[in-house]
Amino acid sequence: MDYVNAFWVGGLICALVQVLMEKTKMMPGRIMVLLVVSGACISALGWYEPFQEFAGAGASVPLLGFGNVLMKGVKQAVEEQGFLGLFQGGFRAGAVGTAAALVFGYLASLVFNPKMKK
Repeated sequence: MDYVNAFWVGGLICALVQVLMEKTKMMPGRIMVLLVVSGACISALGWYEPFQEFAGAGASVPLLGFGNVLMKGVKQAVEEQGFLGLFQGGFRAGAVGTAAALVFGYLASLVFNPKMKK
């Protein structure tokens, strides 16, 4: 049942994003920021953990999950370091995922032949 929940929750998130892309004039970058900020806000309210427990990878893999990771890092850093944790926590928590995206994106560009859009 875990796989089913992950599938339909992740699919629902993707479908809602597709509706935003098709029916509004929002650019993809703004939609991505909206997802990250929404994940951070849901995490700040304390609702993300039960949501992730129910949906598994369907909740943790999309950009909502990245917002949750950033917020958890900020919360932990603020508890440990006080005010300066506001500025450090998100960077520490998101560093591994961001670095992996950069490295694998670069490796993919070496393997495949990327072309600029005209």
